[in-house]
Amino acid sequence: MKPSRRGFLGISAATAMTAVLAACEGGTQPGENPDGGGGGGDGDANAWILTGGMWPVINDSIGRWNEANPDQTISVEAFENDAYKERIRTAVGAGQAPTLILSWGGGTLAAYAENDQIIDISDATADLQDRLLPSVAQNAEIDGTTYAVPVNDVQPELIFYNRALFEEHGLDVPTTYAEMLQVSSAFQDAGVVPFALAGASVWPELMWIQYLTDRIGGPEAFQGVLDGEPDAWSHPAFLEATTRIQELVEAGVFGENFASVAADQNADIALVHTGRAAMVLWLSSAFATFRNDAPEFTESSLAWAPFPEIEGGEGDPANIVGNPANVFSVSAADSEAAQEAALGWISEQLYDDTQIEEMIAAGAVPPVQDIEDRLAESENGDFLTFAYELAREAPNFTLSWDQALRPGPAQELLTSLSQIFLMEITPQEFVDNMNATL
Repeated sequence: MKPSRRGFLGISAATAMTAVLAACEGGTQPGENPDGGGGGGDGDANAWILTGGMWPVINDSIGRWNEANPDQTISVEAFENDAYKERIRTAVGAGQAPTLILSWGGGTLAAYAENDQIIDISDATADLQDRLLPSVAQNAEIDGTTYAVPVNDVQPELIFYNRALFEEHGLDVPTTYAEMLQVSSAFQDAGVVPFALAGASVWPELMWIQYLTDRIGGPEAFQGVLDGEPDAWSHPAFLEATTRIQELVEAGVFGENFASVAADQNADIALVHTGRAAMVLWLSSAFATFRNDAPEFTESSLAWAPFPEIEGGEGDPANIVGNPANVFSVSAADSEAAQEAALGWISEQLYDDTQIEEMIAAGAVPPVQDIEDRLAESENGDFLTFAYELAREAPNFTLSWDQALRPGPAQELLTSLSQIFLMEITPQEFVDNMNATL
């Protein structure tokens, strides 16, 4: 899932919390150093980052590195999301990438590694890797080799729900798929939409197929797609997941007007805090949106839960999907001196105590081990601890599919999935469409 449309880039920048919740749009103009100082060194090494949520933390961290290492400074340029994506593709292809290349991992990271555009940083980052949550660190590896490191917060997908509505109707939050159907039916009878869904934006629909597929067939189903296995989309889990999606649509679980709800203005989240919908499946970053848009509701009635187990499914109910983190890779095209400066910053200052404190204070979850006490003592300790434990305990943390796939297949996925939700194609046609992208 692309941060420009959600978690990393879809959060309001109105509070300090959102200043560190992974890259949101807005802020400085493309190419500007966000604060005119900080990370703006004049050395050979440079980093491109996204304006908005991520740059204050990263810029501050690089600024501290530059002060301590005047002979190995790293300059920082910040770009808005769309401008960055266009420029980084051109720069990497032309061998003119920044020293530190920001990406979302997945298919893009694999392509960089296959084309020798980034370097193996396994040895240089070994100590940092030992500190990271394993479920997050694995997403920066290609065939067992580390090509990147996470640079911001971990964002699993989970269910946010209106606790007051559940109490009013005497219902318990569902822990199994069967219970979810029962609860949904009860809310429909009461005139409440069971699950808000921003179908007009399409990408929120990914959360449903990702979790359903994982719970039904385990992570192996989608891994077959990533591995390029012939007809990988013919795995039974995909057919069953899309069949269940259409059953949910027909049953009214998403209401009658989900196709006209857009996520850009947080309309799906608003349905929950205004009591018109009971639940929403979203990245953990939605907590910031709830807190910004409806602080009283967040304090009194917002609650959260993992995606339910599917009885008889092969997937571990502790598995999660979402955005483990944005990642930094080191360009193979840059000088040895620039690479050394970048790796020095990564090994000595990335996720140091200062950065961890800044992230927690802002309501973000650093993907590092042994911070339970610090999270629990923070202002939003209950939620941060829950999100952290989801990531820490997950046997598998699958990157959002539209980021894990290459651009062409990712676009076909969004197109075909939208057609599934709109009942325009059958589950078998979805499978056929996706097999054609392999």
